[in-house]
Amino acid sequence: MKLEIVRGLFVAAALSVASIAAAAWHEPGTQVVSQSELGLEPLSPRARTVEVVRPDQDLLLFMFSLSQGMGPQG
Repeated sequence: MKLEIVRGLFVAAALSVASIAAAAWHEPGTQVVSQSELGLEPLSPRARTVEVVRPDQDLLLFMFSLSQGMGPQG
């Protein structure tokens, strides 16, 4: 087979693969998603309240013991 024919077939195959890849490429565009599309309902005012959690007196001792680790074993 002549070199020109092989080169032409290679270019045609490369272009067909590139066109198939370009046709299969799909990037979703930017869009706004609303709560109604997701099936979510807004929170009630009672659910929005945040309860303040106060640590107990042993928390500092616990954190100190965690930072010390096991130490050398021998």
